Amino acid sequence: MRLAAALFACCLASPALAQLPCGGDFADWVTATKAEAVANGIPQDTAAAFFADLSPDPRVLKADRSQGVFRKSFLEFSQSLISRDRLVRGRALADQWDAIFDKAEADYGVSRGILLAFWAFETDYGAVQGDFNTRRALVTLAHDCRRPDLFRPQVLAALEMYRLGEFDLDTTGAWAGEIGMVQMLPGDILARGVDGDGDGLITLKTSVPDALLSGAKMLQYHGWRAGEPWMQEVMLPETFDWSLTGLETELPAEQWAAMGVQIRNGVVQNGLPASILLPQGRKGPAFLVYPNFRTLFDWNKSFVYVTTAAYFGTRLMGAEPYLAGNPDPALSLDQMKALQTRLTALGHDVGAVDGILGAGTRVAVQKEQARLGLPADAWPTVELLNRL
Repeated sequence: MRLAAALFACCLASPALAQLPCGGDFADWVTATKAEAVANGIPQDTAAAFFADLSPDPRVLKADRSQGVFRKSFLEFSQSLISRDRLVRGRALADQWDAIFDKAEADYGVSRGILLAFWAFETDYGAVQGDFNTRRALVTLAHDCRRPDLFRPQVLAALEMYRLGEFDLDTTGAWAGEIGMVQMLPGDILARGVDGDGDGLITLKTSVPDALLSGAKMLQYHGWRAGEPWMQEVMLPETFDWSLTGLETELPAEQWAAMGVQIRNGVVQNGLPASILLPQGRKGPAFLVYPNFRTLFDWNKSFVYVTTAAYFGTRLMGAEPYLAGNPDPALSLDQMKALQTRLTALGHDVGAVDGILGAGTRVAVQKEQARLGLPADAWPTVELLNRL
């Protein structure tokens, strides 16, 4: 473990920091946070410089509350992110950085396909890394009361990086504080950053080897299993029991094959647990997903983002375009919110009523479909909304 990671872990163990309340006067909050950091070993002048001239960033709060892109269906989302140009550039970059991708697989077991997919989606292969001041973004989100427990440790991690000379006060990145080509938070950089180019520094904004190997190490940390697939497109018989689909049901891959599940490209991975994923119901694309797929939710919590990134990773490795099918129309934003409200009233935990078809809403939809005698494929329809 790097010394920085050890020091960061010590800072997180501070009960005083854990009890610091969110919200309230911003200047008072900054003063209290700075004082706690000093009490936990950060030099006074270092803390003073790091916390100087800060104010909340309204653009960050707006972005945090308006992630409407994740309301798109899988077909809409994937078609908006995946283009021929991105495929061609991805495959060219795979050749250009072949030795680094080989090292990522040898050292961390992570396939180049999935690393390329995240590199593409997070920053368009490094071209668009975000223009938000990272320090200001993290402090804004740590002070805000929506997710302070997530972002307060990241402020401390950025402060520790600054103390070590690995973080400039004018560092920019994504609105949520992620930095570099594969968009990693400061805490992950401290604990799992890799000096891939051997220059003695970990610079995820400018070094492709550093960025890719750090991303691979992070995926390994979250449970990525070497030598195993993450997703295969499948074709299902029309008589399939749709209630068995979804991430909640996991069976050996060969058992799915015995039920008539056919792998479209390749062969079934015997001995591996797998689930059937229908991102737009039984009339749309179908995928068999393996344990590695589940680790991707530790990179991004969005169901549609993770499914699209996983699919793009298979395309970069040579898979054919999916069979889009003809899914039932997606609900409008107002209809989805109405559905989530009714599901909540029935006792289901769908999280926020935000119009996003996330994992919790999918589970609730599938349960209600089964209860009402509808095909239980977890894809909400107008018929289901009306029945409820």
